[in-house]
Amino acid sequence: METVIAFLLVVAVLVSLDRLMLWLEGRGHVRWRRTGRRDLSAEPTAGLDSLLEEPRP
Repeated sequence: METVIAFLLVVAVLVSLDRLMLWLEGRGHVRWRRTGRRDLSAEPTAGLDSLLEEPRP
């Protein structure tokens, strides 16, 4: 019986955390489930990348 109660408690905590993350995602703080991943190849490169590139002849 204790195992069932512990399992239900874990499920309740995970569902609560998921709802919290969805609420934060709705406010624009995090990306969780509803928004897809960003295409990082479309993002502009940082200035550090240009410092680390080989010099072009």
